[in-house]
Amino acid sequence: MLAKLPRNLRALMEAKIDAVAADPYAQHNNVTRMQGRPEFRLRVHDWRVIYRVLDDRVVLLVIKIGGRGQVYE
Repeated sequence: MLAKLPRNLRALMEAKIDAVAADPYAQHNNVTRMQGRPEFRLRVHDWRVIYRVLDDRVVLLVIKIGGRGQVYE
């Protein structure tokens, strides 16, 4: 999905993901823990990135990227 985005939006989304990945436990704007799930949601304009932090390896696992109406399905 990320490869299909316009270049400027893709670059912005990659920068936001990199910023969260650099320190996943810091407070980041537009990041919310999802209710009843172990994932977090990163909001970038009208797009959402659903991710999980794997503590044992400090890995940011991006699960899904999509528009806000599609990503929660």
